[in-house]
Amino acid sequence: MAEQHGSKDQQHPLYNRDRPLIDILLAQEATDYHLAELARLRIRYQGFPGARDIQKDLDKVLQQWGLTESELFAKTRQIHDVGGIYKSRGKKEEQDWN
Repeated sequence: MAEQHGSKDQQHPLYNRDRPLIDILLAQEATDYHLAELARLRIRYQGFPGARDIQKDLDKVLQQWGLTESELFAKTRQIHDVGGIYKSRGKKEEQDWN
């Protein structure tokens, strides 16, 4: 069960899908695909009132990769400008930020 901080914390509807992915990111190097996934998840959980463990681990991945959030977003903007980052993974090229 997710760690609770006060009674206002909420369970994110995609928590169970995202948690294993974040565990993978914690153990991986910063490839273009992993950078794109980290940026997507940071946007998804930014300001969310809950999922504190996910938010903390996303910060940890950034630190491990030696990036600030602005550097991450600058890199991923370049990656997405080129396009096709998700095509080889069998995902639709979609904006899945929320």
